[in-house]
Amino acid sequence: MIVTDNKPKKEVLEAMQDYHKIFIIGCGSCAAASRTGGEDECRIWVDDLKKNGKEAAGYFIPEETCHVFLLKSMLRQSGAAASSDALLVLACGAGVQAVSAATDKPVVAGLNSMFLGTTYRAGEFLKYCSLCGSCVLSSTAGICPVTRCPKGLLNGPCGGMVNGMCEVDASMKCVWVEIYERLKSRNKQKILATINKPKSFGNVRHQKVEPKKLSKEGR
Repeated sequence: MIVTDNKPKKEVLEAMQDYHKIFIIGCGSCAAASRTGGEDECRIWVDDLKKNGKEAAGYFIPEETCHVFLLKSMLRQSGAAASSDALLVLACGAGVQAVSAATDKPVVAGLNSMFLGTTYRAGEFLKYCSLCGSCVLSSTAGICPVTRCPKGLLNGPCGGMVNGMCEVDASMKCVWVEIYERLKSRNKQKILATINKPKSFGNVRHQKVEPKKLSKEGR
């Protein structure tokens, strides 16, 4: 899930200073789990808008705010959204851009996108993935060095590792030591003899995935 955090209210209010009637769009998925874009957060913004001399036109919370066609349908059916001056979006950057693609109205982002999080427990998330587009997890025992190594090393450990601890953060065990130990416990440490090639972080603007037909065995 995409972990988000609230932007400073002053920053958000400044971004909507030219608009009076504001409609709020939350997110029933990631932002709701992050407690930044669910029912409670939308209601808080309704009150805050009123306190700052603006009119809250209402709100809705799509199941997934990053779904453009879902948003288009919901916006067509919402008279309150249609009559608003601008839309305040409590979702990640993908959600904000999806709303922007679904409407001609000005869009204001209420949240900052922090990272792709692994849920440890409710309300607690671990930064385990950077969406780099070329996953090496099969050869690193399911531990991502791109994200979890402060240097993002694809081949490690670095020369600064001391007694198994990270050079950048001495309180943290070196991720490459963790990878080695896990592979060794499975008698798979030979995998590390293969050098990982540098990544190419291509800028993929648009990607369409065609649905695949499953065979009877794959259903």
